[in-house]
Amino acid sequence: MRFLFVHQNFPGQFLHILRHLAASGEHELIFITQENANFISGVRKATYRGPSELNPSTHRDAQEFDQAMSRAQSVGQVASNLKTLGFQPDIIIGHQGWGEMLNLGDIWPDAPNLGYYEFYYNLKGFDVNFDPEFQTVPDALSRVRAKNAVNMLALDNPGQGITPTHFQRSTYPGWARERISILPEGVNLDICRPAPDAMDQIFQHGPLTVQPGEKLVTYVARDLEPYRGFHIIMRALPSLLRARPDVRVALVGSDGVSYGARLKESTWREHMLREVGPSLDLDRVHFCGRMDYADYLRLLQRSDAHVYLTYPFVASWSLREALAVGCAIVASDTAPVQEFVRHGQTGLLTPFLDPTALSMRIQEMLEDTDRAASLRLGARAYATKHLRMEDHLLGYTRLIDDLVPG
Repeated sequence: MRFLFVHQNFPGQFLHILRHLAASGEHELIFITQENANFISGVRKATYRGPSELNPSTHRDAQEFDQAMSRAQSVGQVASNLKTLGFQPDIIIGHQGWGEMLNLGDIWPDAPNLGYYEFYYNLKGFDVNFDPEFQTVPDALSRVRAKNAVNMLALDNPGQGITPTHFQRSTYPGWARERISILPEGVNLDICRPAPDAMDQIFQHGPLTVQPGEKLVTYVARDLEPYRGFHIIMRALPSLLRARPDVRVALVGSDGVSYGARLKESTWREHMLREVGPSLDLDRVHFCGRMDYADYLRLLQRSDAHVYLTYPFVASWSLREALAVGCAIVASDTAPVQEFVRHGQTGLLTPFLDPTALSMRIQEMLEDTDRAASLRLGARAYATKHLRMEDHLLGYTRLIDDLVPG
């Protein structure tokens, strides 16, 4: 078969299905994307130039839409070139959030379209104004509403949609959900697995050294920011460190901002250190930045309590990987997390907005080692049952078979 994939940051959410298809050696795989260094053997990249900087003369609510239309046009031009060269995809698979997929039906009107729908923005009930500390002013609500312009155009185009969780599908309007199938994302359970002897060994990563017998509390996010509860865990640390002199804390993530607001004059790490730093034993709090994947997995395997927090927003891949590793998870009681972490079975839930409760939950996990061991087994068992990569790939291939005639 001939596959066309589209995502501005190759390979995006399509890493595993691409590897699976490429490994068979039976398919032609072309991926339209912006230039980056990522590489998968057997996949040809066709690059396009991304949009320029935001145009200040464009209405603020239309700036993202303006960039999406620029992407749609650029991807359409690359697609037209591919068609001129004789490429005719049997199916087009891509992310619907960036605008790149919008014009491809004009070029290949007979090619089935399978679009990844990640999130539909709502003014109530989800991430907007969830955290009272960071309220969206009424004047900015129109910008949130306008973020759905590409979603709406994509839903008006022919094609089938996929999304990985019930929570993410629930963000879309009722009339749109019948167009969107749930395709759970998988984890490589052979790589993301428990390491029972990790607790008996010295863990070292840069300046972080954890001796056997010390307790390691871990937190992972792409970026250290409020959407992922960074401000909450930082406020929980003073009481945790006072109560447990044997605890070290590893905070993994960069100083960027993936979601929400960026501070004008500092990073969120610097901001929170100004607030709670004087109350912390900073010799036991380690900011690890980004870690390579092997070290990141070793960290999860060594963790005595792993904290995962998020607004009612898209759950991170790291949560799935922590379950697969068999971490003792302390997580926020928000809807996307509750789909994975069941209190007392696969982890402990705690109110997102309550740093004191988070500190107590972590201490509870550290003190009751028998319960922690049971939760580790529960987390791994959940991953084995629900997050198998083989099931993810089988679901993908079934959808493709349904969409491609013959």
